[in-house]
Amino acid sequence: MLNTTYKLCHKLTILASSLLVTLACIATASANTIYTWVDSNGVTHYSQQPPSQTESTTSKTATNKLYSEDIEPKPIGTVAPLKPLPQNKQASELEKKAAAIHLADKQQAQQVCENAKHSLKVLTTHTKLNKKNNKTGEVMAMTEEQRQASIAEQNERIRLFCKT
Repeated sequence: MLNTTYKLCHKLTILASSLLVTLACIATASANTIYTWVDSNGVTHYSQQPPSQTESTTSKTATNKLYSEDIEPKPIGTVAPLKPLPQNKQASELEKKAAAIHLADKQQAQQVCENAKHSLKVLTTHTKLNKKNNKTGEVMAMTEEQRQASIAEQNERIRLFCKT
């Protein structure tokens, strides 16, 4: 029984593989011809059908043939990114508080850093999270917006407290 099942699976695998190879060969062999020509008004046309006789006789220009496999897409990212504008380096209220905590108690700052890293790890590895409402004590599911806001908050805490 097991041997028969194995043979059947093997035959189906070979059949599927040969079908896949055949389809791949057909797909690569089916390149399209693209015709280009300029009409009497100076407009360049691109088409898979050659120009009609009326267009080709009135324009009196040669028709060029292109093949779709010869057309290369333009590289992505050819435009250089813009440099960010320099921002004023005035310390925000949070940065001032973080600096004060660093000066007063380095161990507390390290604990805040570790908690923020742990919270960020939980927020990024799980998408379905519950959060307890501090006012009512009710446990509610976090929305994606709340999760993203918490991720941003934890990243800010890491930036402020995880300085070495």
